[in-house]
Amino acid sequence: MAGIPVEIVRKRIKNLHLAVYPPDGRVRIAVPTHIDDDAVRVAVSTQIAWIHRQQARMRAQPRQSARDMVTGESHYVDGRRYLLRVVERPTRPSIRVVGVRTLEIVVRPGTERDQRLALLERWYRKRLREQVGQLVETWEPVMGVTVEEYGIRKMKTRWGSCNPRAGRIWLSLELAKKSPGCVEYVVVHEMVHLLERKHDDRFRGFMDQFLPTWRLLRDELNRAPLAHEDWEY
Repeated sequence: MAGIPVEIVRKRIKNLHLAVYPPDGRVRIAVPTHIDDDAVRVAVSTQIAWIHRQQARMRAQPRQSARDMVTGESHYVDGRRYLLRVVERPTRPSIRVVGVRTLEIVVRPGTERDQRLALLERWYRKRLREQVGQLVETWEPVMGVTVEEYGIRKMKTRWGSCNPRAGRIWLSLELAKKSPGCVEYVVVHEMVHLLERKHDDRFRGFMDQFLPTWRLLRDELNRAPLAHEDWEY
């Protein structure tokens, strides 16, 4: 459509929903089942300028290269940049933050890159799960909702998701690298979906009520360096 590949997904929904996804600006439109292809083309054509702006912004956004898990490369923890220090030692593997600049990983001699990365991801997951648990406990009485279950998983296109019927929220493992404020924003965002499923005026009203700075935090989150696989919120 107008030279832009568009993925069309037909669903039982009331309105068209157009989205542009990182890292390369993939365009996807969710379409009610009763709307024909001609109407979809018209809808997309009216948003061409917006699509180009979103794609340009994604191309310009800083990105991290794939991690090799070697001494000297950069890694992020809680929104801060650290330099990795790999220590090979015949002892139990461990990870810790040392001072204000160093992320130290202790591994047995001969530990390969993928094993080092798996160790780091487990460490990220444990830290983030504890952080999310504290936030959920804090926000449940404030918002008057109950989170029946929460978890951490790898996500390619989202920072979080919510199943309102089950009272379940999932957070992206990548959030372990982001600032505490950004993590809180995503947790609150997903918990508000327990009150309002859609991103409509009612949803935004709840966000304004509970977390007045949410727009600033959203912008901070989407400005932060993206990983090799990328997200947008």
